[in-house]
Amino acid sequence: MLVINRYQCIDRAIQSVLAQDYPDWELIVVQEGTNNKIQAIMSKWLTRDSRIRYISRPHSGNLARGYNFGCEHAGGEYIAILDDDDYWVDPHKLSCQVALLDAHPDYVGCGGGVIVRDETGNELMRYFKPERDEQIKRTALIANPIAHSTGMFRRLVGGRVDRYDDGLAGIQDWDVWLNLGKLGKLHNFGELFTCYTLWKRGTSFVRQRDNARSALKIVWRYRRSYQGFTPAIALALLTYLYALLPIFVRERSFAYLSCLKKLIFAGRHGKKTEPN
Repeated sequence: MLVINRYQCIDRAIQSVLAQDYPDWELIVVQEGTNNKIQAIMSKWLTRDSRIRYISRPHSGNLARGYNFGCEHAGGEYIAILDDDDYWVDPHKLSCQVALLDAHPDYVGCGGGVIVRDETGNELMRYFKPERDEQIKRTALIANPIAHSTGMFRRLVGGRVDRYDDGLAGIQDWDVWLNLGKLGKLHNFGELFTCYTLWKRGTSFVRQRDNARSALKIVWRYRRSYQGFTPAIALALLTYLYALLPIFVRERSFAYLSCLKKLIFAGRHGKKTEPN
C-alpha cells in the first residue's frame, strides 16, 4: 500500500485487509514523503497486528519507484496492490486469488470487479473486466486489462522480480499487466473485489497529461505483442488531445468520461446500488 497524503482513508483500507479470510499475508505500507498524521495512524496499527509493516520513503513523486520499493521489501510469493484511497469489499479476495495461482502455475496474475464511488461515497458504477485470458488479451492494448487495486501477481516470473517501469510518468500498472501477459496467462474473477474512489481532482485528473504520454509509449511498446494496435493508438492519441484541453473543460467532463471508458471496455456491468 503506497500512502501519500490521504491519511483520512488509511484506516478503511487497512481494515479491509484485516477482514480477509486468508490469514497468511503481510501488509507493507510505504509512505511517500513525510506526514505526521500518517505516522500517528500507522503507529496505532503497528501495535495491533504484527503482519503490518511500515516504511517511510523520503522521496516522493514517482509512483513506480514507490511500488518497487515496497515490492523489494516483500517476502511473499505473490504481490497484491491496494491504493490507500481504495479498499477491498470481498473478504475472500486473497484466498480466491492465491488458490488460482497456486493451482495454475501458467497464470501470472489475476484481478476482479470494481465498485466506483465519488469522494462523498455515492456509487457511480460497477464493472467487471473480461474474465478469460483470451478475452483479456483481445482488448489489453486498448484498455488496462486488470484494475490495479484488485490485482495479484507473481513476484517472480521466469526467475526475475516483476518491476514497475519508473521511466513512465504514469499508469505504470498497465505496463506491468501487459508485460506479465507476454509471459503467462491472466484472469479476472467475476466477483467484486475493490471499491475505487474517483476524486474530482485526484491523481488520475492531475496527472492526465503524464498518463496520456505514458499511454502512447505503452501502446507503441506492445504493438507487436497484442492485437488492436490501430484502435489502441487512436484512443491514446484522443486521450492525449483531451489532456491538452483547458482545465475547466476537463473538470466538468473527466468523471463522466472516465466512467464511460470503464463501461465500454468492461466485460460486463453490475447493478448500481445506494451507498452504505
